Amino acid sequence: MIIIQRLASGAVNEVLAGRNLDQVLRKIWSQQGASLTPGERGAIQDISFGSLRWYGELKAILAQLLARPLTDAKIAALLVVALFQLLHTKTASHAVVDHAVQTVAALGKPRFKGLVNAVLRNFLRHSETLIAAIQQYPDARYSYPNWWIVKIQSQYPAQWDEILTAGNQHPPMTLRVNRRKTDVESYLRRLADLGMGARSLDHAAIILTDPVSIDRLPGFVDGLVSVQDHAAQYAAPLLDLAPGLRVLDSCAAPGGKTGHILEIADVDLTAIDKDPERMKQVAANLGRLGLAAAMKTADAGKLHEWWDGRPFDRILFDAPCTASGVIKRHPDIKWLRRNADVARFAQQQAQMLAVIWRTLTPGGKLLYATCSIFAEENQRQIADFCRNHPDAMLQPIPEGTDHGLHLLPSATADGFFYGLLQKDSNAAMH
Repeated sequence: MIIIQRLASGAVNEVLAGRNLDQVLRKIWSQQGASLTPGERGAIQDISFGSLRWYGELKAILAQLLARPLTDAKIAALLVVALFQLLHTKTASHAVVDHAVQTVAALGKPRFKGLVNAVLRNFLRHSETLIAAIQQYPDARYSYPNWWIVKIQSQYPAQWDEILTAGNQHPPMTLRVNRRKTDVESYLRRLADLGMGARSLDHAAIILTDPVSIDRLPGFVDGLVSVQDHAAQYAAPLLDLAPGLRVLDSCAAPGGKTGHILEIADVDLTAIDKDPERMKQVAANLGRLGLAAAMKTADAGKLHEWWDGRPFDRILFDAPCTASGVIKRHPDIKWLRRNADVARFAQQQAQMLAVIWRTLTPGGKLLYATCSIFAEENQRQIADFCRNHPDAMLQPIPEGTDHGLHLLPSATADGFFYGLLQKDSNAAMH
C-alpha cells in the first residue's frame, strides 16, 4: 500500500503541476520496471484516475481540514489520494491512514507525519458534516473547474447537470467488431462462451458488462475486434466510403478510425500524424488488423511537408481539441485545461481546416470531428467555415441537427461532434 500511495500521489502531483496523466504513468512504469505487480499497477492507475476525477471535491474537503493552505505540493497530493481512498474506495480506513503516515516518511518528509495523521482522522470523525458543507460550491459539488461548469450551463441549459454527471462516471469498455473477419452475433457468442457479459450497441459495436485486459479478448491479436468508444465509431461510416476512393486520415494517431475506414471499404488511404511515436501506434494497429495504408509523419496543416497535389475524394479531419468530451477516460483534462485554451484550439482548428480543405476534390466530402463538447470547437467552427468558404456545404447527418451531429457524454459513450462538409462540384482546386 505504501508504494501504491507514494506513486499515485506522485502522479497526481505531477498532473497538478501541468503534466499529462498518461505520460506520467508511462514514466512510472518505465522507472519501476518489473518491481510492480499487475495488481499494484492497477491500483496506482485506479487511484490516480479517481483522485483526479474527484479532485474538486477532495480539494474542497482538504481546505476545510487545514488551518492554512499546505505549501508542500507532495504532501497535499498525498492527502488528496488518501481522502479519495477513504471516500470512494472500500479500503479499510485504518489502513489508508496508517499507510499515508508511513508514506510521509517514504517521501523524506517525516515532519508532516502528525499533520497527515490528524487531517485524515479528523475527516473520518466529521466526514458527513464536511461533505455537506462543500455542496454549496459548484466546483466541489461537481468536481469541475468553475469556468467549465459555467460554459456547459450556458451552452446546454437543459442538459448541463446530466453532462457533468456523465463525465464523472467510469468509462465503459466498448469493442468494434472487424466485419471483414466476423460479425457482432458471432463475437457475442464467443464472449458468452468465456463467461463475459456483453451486449451489442449497433452493427459493429459491443459494450462489455465489465472491462477486461485486452489479452482476454478472444481473437484480439488476430484483429477480430478493436477497443474503441462507441461515439468514435461513428466517424468512418459517416465518410460515405466506396472501394477505390482516395481517402485522407489527417491527425490519424493512434489509428482507431484509420483501421475502421479500411475495415469498411478497400480505399486508397493516406494516414498522417506529426507525432512519430504515435504513428508507430497507427502502424501497429493496422498490422494487427492485417490492413495497410500510406503513412506519413507530418503536420497535416503544412501541405508542403506531405501533399503531392493529388486531391482526395474523402477526408477525415479529426481535429486537435480540448478533449472535453472524453474526460471519463482522461479526468486530468479537467485540471490541465484553461478557459483560454478553448479559443486557442478553435483558432488552430480553423487554420488547419482551411488548409486541408484545399486538398479535397470538387464534389468530395470532408468529415470534421472533435472529441469536444464546447460549441466554439464544433457548430460555431463549422458555421464560421461555411461563411468563409462558399464552396462548402454542410450535409445532413442521421440523428444530427442543422449544425452537425452532437453526441453528448453518456453511460455508453464519450462526447463527440461531427460535421460533414461537401465541396461544390464546380469549385476550382487551388
